[in-house]
Amino acid sequence: MVPSVRPGSQFAPAAYRDTRIRTTSDVQATLTATRYLTDISVAVLKSNPAILPTLRMSACPPLAVDRLVGLSGVSKTLVNSMERKHRLPPRMPSEQVDDQLRMIGDTIKKMADPDIFVWLGRGKKPPSTLERYRAATIVADRLCGAVANPIIRNAQEKRQLKAIGSWLDAKGYEPAQDGITYDRMRPGTYSFRLIVPVDQEGSNRKINIPVDAVVMPKAAKPGDFPLLLEAKSAGDFTNVNKRRKEEATKMGQLRHTHGDDVRFNLFLCGYFDSGYLGYEAAEGIDWVWEHRIDDLAGFGL
Repeated sequence: MVPSVRPGSQFAPAAYRDTRIRTTSDVQATLTATRYLTDISVAVLKSNPAILPTLRMSACPPLAVDRLVGLSGVSKTLVNSMERKHRLPPRMPSEQVDDQLRMIGDTIKKMADPDIFVWLGRGKKPPSTLERYRAATIVADRLCGAVANPIIRNAQEKRQLKAIGSWLDAKGYEPAQDGITYDRMRPGTYSFRLIVPVDQEGSNRKINIPVDAVVMPKAAKPGDFPLLLEAKSAGDFTNVNKRRKEEATKMGQLRHTHGDDVRFNLFLCGYFDSGYLGYEAAEGIDWVWEHRIDDLAGFGL
């Protein structure tokens, strides 16, 4: 199957470059905080817990989180807190924190890449501006490479939602007011990234499902459920079948909570094969290809 649009041909490189520029700046800040990797002390790590991802990518070879935990012998809770929340675990005793930060620092010092940080082995001569920039760019590329797919998907999603918004605007639809809920939208309005609550299976609790685009058709009557659209893009066929159950699960939860009339459909760009599409169709999920955006009118818009 030929992809509907070659995803990433224009937007992915730009998204990657923009992210690399921001990440390079963050890496340069880490180099400054650690005095160009000559000071990875407990005090520095305590003051700058968010620098840990940069330090992991400064090693030779670059270290995944689990690899750092294993080599340094520290708690994964500590590492995850520094990586995800940019803080130290509040309940971990301070002496234990100090010991484990020292072990992380020792591991990074031993494994710092000598081909990138060429100044580490030459005594007191500080790195030149060119050496610092080169090192920051290489480490930034490593960081971006580890999250390249999410970077590209996020850029594609923004572009897809912009396309939907432009199409709806041309049809006389208007953005819904800020803070609106899905069940209070007026006919002829739309909103992006809206929350729709559903019942959690096997309990009385509610969980929130984020929906990329929610549209209340102009012809909607009081009490009608809006049209839900999920933006999806794929750069190849490899991963789409792993992700198809996500939409099926959402559809099941939505229908269980809000009834069989719920319309939850896909806005697709890229490589989605017949296996993926057949699976979604069997779950009652329809789709529109981005290059055929006028097919949205078939949903009563």
